[in-house]
Amino acid sequence: MKKWFTGVLALLVLWALPACRGRNLDWIVENEPSIAGVVQEVSEASILIGNESGEYCVPLDVENGDSVTHFSVGDEVVVYYDGLIAETSPAQISTVYAITLRTPADRAENDRP
Repeated sequence: MKKWFTGVLALLVLWALPACRGRNLDWIVENEPSIAGVVQEVSEASILIGNESGEYCVPLDVENGDSVTHFSVGDEVVVYYDGLIAETSPAQISTVYAITLRTPADRAENDRP
């Protein structure tokens, strides 16, 4: 009986895992915690955003493929994440589900020599 129960439980877990990863951008926006801020620095692997609460380092390795991952200084973005922020300086967000662009920066200002 225990083997049967363990087998059924294992099948249920394996069946449920793809459903967790299949969350689309709309679901993420409606259900996950978020933080908004203005991009202050851009690097190859992360961005630094700032808002009235402080500065946050956000990795560009996001779960959702529909996310924006190319930014300019001055872009206003919204970061959807797992709700955990490491209290470092700057604060670190490690698990990012999606990043959306709220307001683009003035590109003409960024292109000046």
